[in-house]
Amino acid sequence: MTENTRDLSKFGLREIGIAAELLTKYADGRSWATAEDELSGDIAVEFNPNSGEVFLVDEDYGVTMVNDNGKLENWVVCFNCGAEGFKSEMRSSFCSAVFAGALHAPPDVANAGG
Repeated sequence: MTENTRDLSKFGLREIGIAAELLTKYADGRSWATAEDELSGDIAVEFNPNSGEVFLVDEDYGVTMVNDNGKLENWVVCFNCGAEGFKSEMRSSFCSAVFAGALHAPPDVANAGG
C-alpha cells in the first residue's frame, strides 16, 4: 500500500487540477462551507494514491476537501465506528449523534509521506 504524498511529481493531471481548485478556494477565504470548518498551521496539499483523493491537511492532521456544493469542508472519521465523511454529513448520522466527541481527522493521514 502506497502512502500519501506531498510530492507534486507523483500527482497526475487530474490530481494537479484538484490541488489547484483546493488552493484557489483556500486563497479566496470565502469558500468554506461553515465558519466551523478550518485548518490550523502548516497546511499542505496531499494525494492519497490508494483512494485517488487530493486534500488539504494541517499540522494536526485535519483534512479539508471540496464538498458537493463546491465549498471547502472538513473531512472527519468517527473512531468509534469507522464512519467517515464531510462534517455536515456526519452531524446528521446516527454515529455522530451518539458519539459527538469522537470525530477526528482520518488516522491514515498521520502516515503521510512528506
